[in-house]
Order: sequence, then C-alpha cells, then structure tokens
Amino acid sequence: MENMVFREWVPIGILVRFLMISFSLIIIFITAVLIGLGNLASEDFYGLIVGWGVLAFVLFLFWNYRGLEIKINSNELSVKYGFFNKRTIRLAQIASCKVTKASFGRYGGVGVRCGFDGSTAYTTSFGNAVEIIPKKGSTFVFSSINPEKICKIIEANTRN
Repeated sequence: MENMVFREWVPIGILVRFLMISFSLIIIFITAVLIGLGNLASEDFYGLIVGWGVLAFVLFLFWNYRGLEIKINSNELSVKYGFFNKRTIRLAQIASCKVTKASFGRYGGVGVRCGFDGSTAYTTSFGNAVEIIPKKGSTFVFSSINPEKICKIIEANTRN
C-alpha cells in the first residue's frame, strides 16, 4: 500500500447526537411508564417490542454512521462513511478542491446526501467541508475538521 499522507476521523455533529439521545430516552421513558403502571395488555406488550425494535434499528444506524474516515495517500483520496459508503478518487482525476460549508439548504440534512446541484455529499454536520470537483463525473463534498489542509495536500499532489 502507498504511504499514508493524511488521515482524519470526523465524528457526527452535536445535533445528531442530541436527537439520538432524545429518541432513546423517549423510548426508555415510555417503557418505564407502561411497566410502572402494571397490567400490560398484549397490545401494549407488542407496542413495546415494536418500539424497542425501532430503537435497535436507529441505534445501529447511529453506530454505523457515527463518523467518516478520510485517507489520502500519494495516489488517491478515500472517504468512508459507514459500512456501505466508500468513495475513492485518484488524485490525478481531481480538477480542483476547495473549502466549503455543508449547508442544510444545499443537502437537506446530514448523512449520505444528493445535493440539489447534482453533487454527492457525506456530511456529519452543517459545518466545514471539502468540495472535490473531478475532471469527469459529479462534484463530491465531505465533512472535515481540516478542509484547508486536505485541499493543500490534494493540490500539491495533483501538480506533480
């Protein structure tokens, strides 16, 4: 494998964490109230099972998309977001790189998104991001803690 030039882990944003904790606490509270009242009817019991099933699924999604991993070596940029979303771009195929913001207006949320402008984004929050414009294909945007550093590395390696 090529020598690693840059590596970064970008965790999910505070808003997503808050929503996840709030949802979990609501399910736990409802369960505690129903059990505390006693005399659970079968409909209540099935409702609890469904509620906990939904909670388990949402917690899996939260765990899977807890952050994205960015790697740059001398030949390529790789961005991985969960088990199923990985994008690898050869540095020679990048036309330009710029620092941008991942905004709600452009992507309608966080996660793996398609922008209203035809771009694809892997965003963990509405904040700093890198916009990659390839020589062929659609624009790719991803969240980063160090977008300036990533663009400098890409620009230095595409000039060679």
